Amino acid sequence: VQLQASGGGWVQAGDSLKLSCAAAVRTAVGWFRQAPGKEREFVAAISWPGTKTAFAKSVKGRFTISRDNTKNTVDLQMNSLKPEDTAVYYCATRDNQYPSDVLNDYYYWGQGTLVTVSS
Repeated sequence: VQLQASGGGWVQAGDSLKLSCAAAVRTAVGWFRQAPGKEREFVAAISWPGTKTAFAKSVKGRFTISRDNTKNTVDLQMNSLKPEDTAVYYCATRDNQYPSDVLNDYYYWGQGTLVTVSS
């Protein structure tokens, strides 16, 4: 299983950015992030085929997650970005279709993509 995250970059506070994960899987996909000096944390997840989603409290209402099963992609749309959203973002998948906010439930990880939000 191979996952590849893309779309990171440098933005200003209040801007939007969309991350994309190439994920040719029929299982749940999650996004996690890791800020410098901090542990990796859950951001959002989506079920297979995409009827259920879950979000961390810190991003609920600002981020959305969606998947295009014809293109095998899972997108994380990030709006109203804040400096505290600065982190390396990772996508990951687990072995069933149910979204989870538990890091250890995910077994396959892509490389990260860096998001930097300046104030």
